[in-house]
Amino acid sequence: MDDYSSIITRNIPLIDVRAPVEFAKGAFPGSVNLPLLLDDERRDIGIAYKDRGKEYAIDMGYRLISGEIKEKRVQGWIDFIKKNPDAVLYCFRGGKRSQISQQWILDAGGNVLRLGKGYKGFRGFLLQWLENPEGKFSPLILGGRTGSGKTLFLQKRAEAVDLEKLAHHRGSSFGRHIHDQPTQINFENALAFRLIQLADQKFPFLLFEDEGRNVGRLYIPPGLLEYLSAAPLAVLETPMEERVGIIFQEYVTENQQLYRQESTENYLGDWYQSMVDSLDRIQKRLGGDRHRMIKTILQDAFQFQLRTGDGDRHREWIRLLLEFYYDPMYDYQLSRKTDRIVFRGNVVELEDFLSVFSFEN
Repeated sequence: MDDYSSIITRNIPLIDVRAPVEFAKGAFPGSVNLPLLLDDERRDIGIAYKDRGKEYAIDMGYRLISGEIKEKRVQGWIDFIKKNPDAVLYCFRGGKRSQISQQWILDAGGNVLRLGKGYKGFRGFLLQWLENPEGKFSPLILGGRTGSGKTLFLQKRAEAVDLEKLAHHRGSSFGRHIHDQPTQINFENALAFRLIQLADQKFPFLLFEDEGRNVGRLYIPPGLLEYLSAAPLAVLETPMEERVGIIFQEYVTENQQLYRQESTENYLGDWYQSMVDSLDRIQKRLGGDRHRMIKTILQDAFQFQLRTGDGDRHREWIRLLLEFYYDPMYDYQLSRKTDRIVFRGNVVELEDFLSVFSFEN
């Protein structure tokens, strides 16, 4: 069973029998880790393979995974297959681990298909797709200054590829979430899955937010980035006050709620420190005087919120940050893309444009 596109478009459940440490480094969206060997067992068998050869290592594996241990692992696979009869099983290369797991499932009265080339073959297919996307879909890029509502707009569109959501990062200096970003491998796997699923739906175009090479610490695969960099660009234009409100909602209201949900004793203090750290990271770009001014306003707004419960004063430093940092940077970047711009306007005009663009493209 190596019809990778069908696995993705049909959302076929996947059983990953690799060790947990392998699964943590990179896995496929929706896969479940039901390992044949746990991390220490895999390590010990690997040492035996190196020191005493293949046959000894295989025999050692059968001795380790026997009796009650074997029964529990086989039952875990059987239980999952009963709930997901179309499930597909795989190990790293489609070798001994998946073959043994499949056979034990058959011996227990179950049945499951297996990826002949394993995780490595499937992963290679995804990477090839990302590096050679031309002709598989038509991209349209959504640009606009920070806070213009691009992400909110993308969330309402069926044909959207939300890179920031997949990367778990807002794509700016203040864009880090409480929890870490996924691994680069998991980001690439999830991105390829999303693209293949949307391409299968035959949308006239796929809509991407205008991003640089990196989204936080993750990077967009070079082949895909090059393809997107030549695509038409629609620019969403939003008034300053509305942009301040969008940033305030995301970076202040929603972020503080997330810190509170984490049940930290000093959640507002933790949120404030994250804002200070983000501001300090862009000190050189802002310049010393502007950095000190914005930091003072942030500090005053935070102290006022602690005294009164009113966080509305945070809008002042957000406005200055947009004016002095984000807008000049984005305007410069946009000046280098003017030949690609096919639309400028507000959100209502953008919706009208896309309804026409979807027929004309």
